[in-house]
Amino acid sequence: MKGTVLQRAVRGILAIGLLLSGATFAHDQDDNNYGRDRDEDQTLLVWAGDKAHEAPDFLAVVDFDRDSRNYGKIIRTVPLPAGVLGKGAVGNEPHHAGLSADGRTLALGGLLSFLRSQPQVFFFDVSHPRHPRFLSASNPPTASITDEFVPLKSGGFLVSFMGGPAGTHPGAVVEYDSHMKLLRTLPGPSDDAQHMFNPHGLSVDEAHNIMLTSDYVCPVSTLHVGGGVPHLDGSIRVWDLAKRSVTKTIVVGEMAGTMDVKLIPGDIRQRAFTAGMNDHQLYLIEPQTGTARPVFDFGPYAVQAVPDPPIWPQLLTVNEEGTRLFVTLNFAGQAGKVLMLDISDPERPQPVGTDPAASVVDLGLNSGPHYLHLTKDGKRLLVSDYFLVEDLIPGGVINAEGDMKVHVINVFPDRLERDARFDLDFSHDIANGPAHPHALITLGGRDD
Repeated sequence: MKGTVLQRAVRGILAIGLLLSGATFAHDQDDNNYGRDRDEDQTLLVWAGDKAHEAPDFLAVVDFDRDSRNYGKIIRTVPLPAGVLGKGAVGNEPHHAGLSADGRTLALGGLLSFLRSQPQVFFFDVSHPRHPRFLSASNPPTASITDEFVPLKSGGFLVSFMGGPAGTHPGAVVEYDSHMKLLRTLPGPSDDAQHMFNPHGLSVDEAHNIMLTSDYVCPVSTLHVGGGVPHLDGSIRVWDLAKRSVTKTIVVGEMAGTMDVKLIPGDIRQRAFTAGMNDHQLYLIEPQTGTARPVFDFGPYAVQAVPDPPIWPQLLTVNEEGTRLFVTLNFAGQAGKVLMLDISDPERPQPVGTDPAASVVDLGLNSGPHYLHLTKDGKRLLVSDYFLVEDLIPGGVINAEGDMKVHVINVFPDRLERDARFDLDFSHDIANGPAHPHALITLGGRDD
């Protein structure tokens, strides 16, 4: 005991001496876990692409530690390796991402890689969150337009692809094993609904043997070579997950544009939500009965400063308790809002609390939010202000660039509040020039 006291006294004297001399410590209080839940996510990875399509697409590593003096700052960027991928490192139109069940592997998708005959899926080792390491790339031969990633407990991924080899219908769901090897391509329905199979959203409940996919748009129809008139779909496919087969097709609205679908965690009826991008309705999906019905109208949330704006409800996420639904309202890139709904009663979603305005964060004109990610503790919602610009040859009609910012929104039981301390803007915070931020993934640990 005496030795311990003496050691502490010596350390105290040394520390005082260092402070008086003006010396600094390698890790001060800002860089440690004092006063914070050690399980809190502390690193943010942003999958982004060079706006000019000249530099390689990259992961931006961002300090997400709220107690750090560098909170919200980019630590480094990790590009796709041109030495390995050649021209395939550039111009993939970075889109969605997924983290493996063990949190060690990050899968990334290139939405428009197929236009350049490049790999469409990229894998990184993120065992050390602030030092991602490229592993490999994959190019499924019978699928294109990479979209959503869902991890499997076995260690692999299911990935939705909206198009076939030429970007037309039908699309596919591709499965990767725990070694990131392409295991199989899952075809859609074999009936006459096949022509509408363009899966974008993907939601899985392994414990209850169900998978849902949402058909959004025939990809080639958005390109000039495909006519440049987007053909929106409106349907949810119900899958027997174990058999990897479609058992039911649920029609949603009239060409509603069902971009995303999310199962409600813990719901005994395995219900889900989807949104109609074309008709601004939130639909409750009943897989067991094969029905869809509108339960909420996003119309009242239109931006008054934009004349007759298309509301464009896009991506959805649900908290682990199945009580809160978060939605990005994109307004065709002309403005943007993020909305939180109380879904304790899925039949009657409603704004949270007594003040409806507290459930909305208005990101302003030209914001255009699209991708959103909820941290594991459910306390922070991340949003990126960029959807898609189809300027890669042959080009297309979608031009919803937004303002290329990334936001953090603090989530409270009765309100949303934008975190003013977090200020990340990819229009000027990237050394190589402006970039388009899309997928967002947060991880625990710092390893710096």
